[in-house]
This record gives sequence, structure tokens and C-alpha cells, in this order.
Amino acid sequence: MSVIMNFAIFPIDKGEHVSQYVKKVVEMIDALPYKSQLTSMGTIVECETMDQCLSVISKANAILEQDTNRIYCTATFDNKPGKSDQMEHKIKAVREK
Repeated sequence: MSVIMNFAIFPIDKGEHVSQYVKKVVEMIDALPYKSQLTSMGTIVECETMDQCLSVISKANAILEQDTNRIYCTATFDNKPGKSDQMEHKIKAVREK
């Protein structure tokens, strides 16, 4: 199975510049065994299960809770049972057309 998650999470009580907080979340994601891609508006992570994706969000939230009192998070999912490597496949399919 492949679950692709695109999510953004950041503190909303730390002013306009929050990259120092987001950096901690990105470092946590980079240490996980999942494919991921940082974008200017969020992070894409590909896991095998929905539970793994939700665990990533939970870990990110726990990291931010250490430094902030209010956190914003949004997430979208593409759950495709029986498939793998969908992050790369989706991009390749568009580029080939």
C-alpha cells in the first residue's frame, strides 16, 4: 500500500518567521525510514499505512508542543492500496505526458 501525505504544521504564536521551529520537524522526518520531500508550502511523506502517516503528524505536533502554545496543521492524503513508490510514479506520469 502507498499513502502519500502532504502536510503543513507550524506554530502560530511565534510571529512571522517560524523556520527555526519547522526545521525541528523536518529533521525528525528526515530521520524516519519514509520517502519525503520538503516544499515551500509543506512536506510530502510517503508511508505504507495511514497509521504511519498519522504517527508522523503526531510526532511533529509533539515536537512543536515543546516550544509553543498554539499549532496549526493541515493535511491531505492519497491512499492507494496495492501500490508503492507513488510519489515518484505520479511525477513521472505527468512529465511523460
